[in-house]
Amino acid sequence: MTKREFIKTISIVPLLPDGLNRLLTSAHNVPGMDVPTAELARDEAFWATIRQAYQIKPDYINLENGYYCIQPEPVLNSFIQHVRDVNREGSYYMRTRQFDDKAAARNRLAKVAGCSPDELIITRNTTESIDTVIAGLTWKAGDEAIMATHDYGAMLDMFQLQARRYGIVNKVLTIPVHPASDDEIVSLYEQAITPKTRLLMVCHMVNITGQILPVKKITDMAHRHGVEVLVDGAHAFAHLDFAIPDLGCDYYASSLHKWLSVPIGAGLLYVKKEKIKGLWPLFADLGYADDDIRKLNHTGTHPVHTDLAIADAIDFHEKIGIKTKESRLRHLQQYWTSQVRSLLNIRLNTPAQPERACGIANVGVVGMAPAVLAKLLLANHKIWTVAIDNPAASVQGVRITPNLYTSLAELDTFVAALQTLAKA
Repeated sequence: MTKREFIKTISIVPLLPDGLNRLLTSAHNVPGMDVPTAELARDEAFWATIRQAYQIKPDYINLENGYYCIQPEPVLNSFIQHVRDVNREGSYYMRTRQFDDKAAARNRLAKVAGCSPDELIITRNTTESIDTVIAGLTWKAGDEAIMATHDYGAMLDMFQLQARRYGIVNKVLTIPVHPASDDEIVSLYEQAITPKTRLLMVCHMVNITGQILPVKKITDMAHRHGVEVLVDGAHAFAHLDFAIPDLGCDYYASSLHKWLSVPIGAGLLYVKKEKIKGLWPLFADLGYADDDIRKLNHTGTHPVHTDLAIADAIDFHEKIGIKTKESRLRHLQQYWTSQVRSLLNIRLNTPAQPERACGIANVGVVGMAPAVLAKLLLANHKIWTVAIDNPAASVQGVRITPNLYTSLAELDTFVAALQTLAKA
């Protein structure tokens, strides 16, 4: 079977119920057909078939998938069925099957993360995961923590809370949007370390710019100074091809409702095995040993049907393939940024080098407030984005986060809108 024949076949099958499964079997997995990832990432006919798996609202072009990626139809339909199943069984399900099913989801998730299940728990989002670590450490007055101005506000607030409660010292760095090298970034973090530094928090992929930071190099440097590393991977997990343990970090957190497209209400927390014992749970659960990561996972009754949908989202994710997915997302970003980066009055707040960014980018119009830019894009051009106004991090613009269903035609509309607004 040729690639063209494969695309033709999956484009004509009914989307429900069996057609989607065929649709999701990407070309590089078809026997006898080995399509390079880079080539497949640029094959618009192929991605047009993938687009059919999504129910897309026609009122606007959605370029704000970074907050919450909508579920493709097979994941959404399975999720709805899980809601019905749990509702039908009620407390019987909660008392007899809930924990075994969550353990199965945890095992699937750990395999995607490349870690052991006994180093990972399913949380509700990145904020809960990171706050579990920040609040779970035994802080003393004078202990220092390092973070950056581009870090997510909720995490910075949690560090401020510990400063008020325990007297810790927070060092907030400004990281260049367009670094000259990895060493420049690593050096900035290293210069902030003192003998009192306890924890360094770093973004894997900066949420407001899409910049990918050299986490492994930062982690290795911090460990040489005896400093633990907490990684905010909210936008990197299921977006980039990596295994968490390969980063060398002590703690890693992410949200599954972003690039894995799980329904809202699921996240993950990875804790290196030898670090589990040193964390205090946010909610008490004395049923587990101090070195059992499940001690951190007691949050009371929660939406179990969301946990059940994790496996469905992983199925979709794996049929696309993480290498293909990363390549496509990077292609989409570079497609539009390469057309506007040199335009007068346009400011790109995302590095140009392919290895320093993937699907996310940030763009601003000189002299125009981010909120105004976002408003004009929606009102005049029917393009949905989010305004980012963070002068401390030197980032002022709108964040653009396409998804697998985004077409080049939609990005062409966005580029044309930017060209118009830059001339205004």
